[in-house]
Amino acid sequence: MAHQQFASCIDACDACAAACNHCAIACLGEQDVNAMARCIALDIDCAAICQLASAAMARGSEQAQAICALCADICTACGDECAKHAMDHCQACAKACRNCADECHRMSKTAQPA
Repeated sequence: MAHQQFASCIDACDACAAACNHCAIACLGEQDVNAMARCIALDIDCAAICQLASAAMARGSEQAQAICALCADICTACGDECAKHAMDHCQACAKACRNCADECHRMSKTAQPA
């Protein structure tokens, strides 16, 4: 079953989506919200693609590899942006994004078509 084959990638996507959602909300509470605008926007995009990738893998979608390749790219961009900010929520998000990018990149290169 696809969901078992990709369990570590699904878990990484789910964890990344949660970290990005938390980061976006926490960034909205920062003193200079305008300085966090790109971080917030990337958090929202990243959470959405991670949720899509997780669901695609869980259901064995024939598009899972393509979605995960895109997810890896967006996670990398989000992780790079979050890493620029010293706040704990941004640093935790950057770590989750990097882990998810690694898992999705590996999945998109090694997965067998459904």
